[in-house]
Amino acid sequence: MKVINTEKAPGAIGPYSQGFEVHGIVYTSGQIPVDPVSGEVPEGIAAQAEQSCRNVGAILEAAGSGFGQVFKTTCFLADMGDFAAFNEVYAKYFVSKPARSCVTVKTLPKGVLCEIEAAAEKQA
Repeated sequence: MKVINTEKAPGAIGPYSQGFEVHGIVYTSGQIPVDPVSGEVPEGIAAQAEQSCRNVGAILEAAGSGFGQVFKTTCFLADMGDFAAFNEVYAKYFVSKPARSCVTVKTLPKGVLCEIEAAAEKQA
């Protein structure tokens, strides 16, 4: 197992890693929309979805993978009313159209509106 860590995504706010590579598969921890430089969370679901996607992408890149290799995601929304707006942003990044679960949860860390985790094949 190899720990994946990058300064281009927010640092872990608990006892976990940004990601792991195991047998050529990259697993990211759930990424909330925290800007890794400023520590700020943008306003609104579209901006938050963009930042969450960028954070996932940074971890994938650090592991030698990318959005085209993602085969599974799990998405968490604070409000299913944000589903369409979230999907609009998500579709720009997850071009491989991975298998996905998307659920509504009562609350997410820092009161954010979305969180995304991914599993991807490492690029050859």
